[in-house]
Amino acid sequence: MKRILYLGYYMKQMDWKKFWLFLNYTALQTNKSKLSILIDVLFSVFTFNISVLEYFQFRFFEKNKEERKKWAGTGYMFEYQLQMNPKKYRDILDDKTKFYRSYGNFFVHTVADISDLKNHSETVQNLLNNPSGKLVFKVADGKCGVDVAIKNASELNSESLVDYMEKNHFDLVEEFIIQHPKLSELSPTAVNTVRIFTQLNAKNEVEILGCRQRISVNSSVDNMAAGNLAAPIDEVTGIVNGPAVYSDITKPEENVHPITKVSIVGFEVPFWKETLKMVKEAALLHPQNRSIGWDVVITEKGPGFIEGNHDWCKLLWQLPAKKGLKSLLEKHQL
Repeated sequence: MKRILYLGYYMKQMDWKKFWLFLNYTALQTNKSKLSILIDVLFSVFTFNISVLEYFQFRFFEKNKEERKKWAGTGYMFEYQLQMNPKKYRDILDDKTKFYRSYGNFFVHTVADISDLKNHSETVQNLLNNPSGKLVFKVADGKCGVDVAIKNASELNSESLVDYMEKNHFDLVEEFIIQHPKLSELSPTAVNTVRIFTQLNAKNEVEILGCRQRISVNSSVDNMAAGNLAAPIDEVTGIVNGPAVYSDITKPEENVHPITKVSIVGFEVPFWKETLKMVKEAALLHPQNRSIGWDVVITEKGPGFIEGNHDWCKLLWQLPAKKGLKSLLEKHQL
């Protein structure tokens, strides 16, 4: 019954343009009829607890039953993350204001809510005079870059800043982050964040489930869902050790950035030891949330947090690895 409800959710949330693109592509690649593919899609949704689109993104049309078992899909991840990050605790990750108050010591850029602006004039001046000359406005519960506005700091002053936020229902304002020059060379159109997945084990020790470099492709954001790339990072060295991939199965993997032509494979993430140290410390700070996907920005001053995700993305986790990673989670389930 639960998986029937999941199927209804997948159909309701379906990106139909993407569905037909993937179905047509798969039919051409496999020389199978669309009907036979659709039957296999439904079989996989119920058998392996994945979404409809994940059948294509995980390339199940190329995989046998044993290989398919290794992939963690939307249904499985929903249940796993609900167990690891209970609803009554995950608000410090869901709400950007609570996140910055809970993990503010790990930020390298100035962030403030309306209360901060009204009570701390120094914070206002730091924001208005930040090195980038730009401000980023966010709502507390925004996801995937939605409900974000960017303005030049010169357009505002200490009075109009608060007025602008209240009028437009923004909860937070941040200085626009200037990423490390090496990451700007790789892709200058967006801040290219590192995603690190952490898991607390039964002994409350931090395990790293994976590290990924997100890479924008002529985009102002770096999310895979917006058409960008992601590549695997070696946990020990901080070096990208595989090609970058899209979540769009019709696009090829990339060893070199398609626009800047900077090599992706072999790219060394700056401040890697500091980044791992920061993430491991943060993962222990509120152990009631046991499995978190951290978004880290790398600047010339070092690493800092953007956000933490209780419902971290299984595509970003598994696609760059080119294999299902469910076994890394199964040992932690109660």
